[in-house]
Amino acid sequence: MRKKTVWAGLLLLGACLVAACGDNGEGQAQQHLQKAEQALTEGKYNEAKLQIDSIRTQYPKAFEARKKGIGLMQQIDLAEQQRSLAYLDSTLAVQQQLVTEAKEGLVLEKDTAYQEVGNYFHPKQTVERTLYRSFLRGQVDEKGNMTLTSIYWGERHAHHHAVKVVAKDATFAETPASEDVYESENVGWKTEKADYPLGKDGGVIAFITMNHGVQTMKAHYIGERSYVINVRPEDSEAIVKLYKLSQALTALEQTKKEREEALRKIAFVERKMKENSK
Repeated sequence: MRKKTVWAGLLLLGACLVAACGDNGEGQAQQHLQKAEQALTEGKYNEAKLQIDSIRTQYPKAFEARKKGIGLMQQIDLAEQQRSLAYLDSTLAVQQQLVTEAKEGLVLEKDTAYQEVGNYFHPKQTVERTLYRSFLRGQVDEKGNMTLTSIYWGERHAHHHAVKVVAKDATFAETPASEDVYESENVGWKTEKADYPLGKDGGVIAFITMNHGVQTMKAHYIGERSYVINVRPEDSEAIVKLYKLSQALTALEQTKKEREEALRKIAFVERKMKENSK
């Protein structure tokens, strides 16, 4: 009797092994597939991906489940990108409002015949209002790129190529040598301009922003001849306002790029899903 029981157990075990080998793990793989489908329905995309990955790693011969898993993974990718697109659209709406607010009180100068991208200035720093005045000017293009410019007017050239801004408490920030310096003469006056793009300004723009309204500042023009000016409150105010616009526009442009990327990914996934459905 005991031998019959042992043989019966062995036969049952053998049958189970044959069944497992026969379906190549399809049964277990299908369970993971069902869990992945449920996770997708609930918006738990990472959990859904883990379930599909389990099919690939644990049941390499469960071809039917693996095939369905590929299709389900594409659905997950599509759902993720659609959710990302919805988030980016809502972010864009907020950022566009911030840009609109940051533009208030600024002027856009753009010659459409020669310029694809215009530049924003503070009205107190336009060319018409700053002739024969040495000062630090800010400008921001329509893509958010900001440039600080040290402008010099005098009876003789200073041949400057950098500026050092010093606050009342002796703290300071200094630009590296400008890569874009321009010198000319105008009705006996010598004029110079040196540009320092944000990120290559030695932290001067941020320094002015931090100290505006807190303490007075002086700008030391660095060149062949020493020259120092007081940074007027209206000039530091202009730089602060333009810096805020630069940040708002840069964030907006970045979100636009991310949105374009999401749309490309959605189009790609939809194309692959269409190909697989044939």
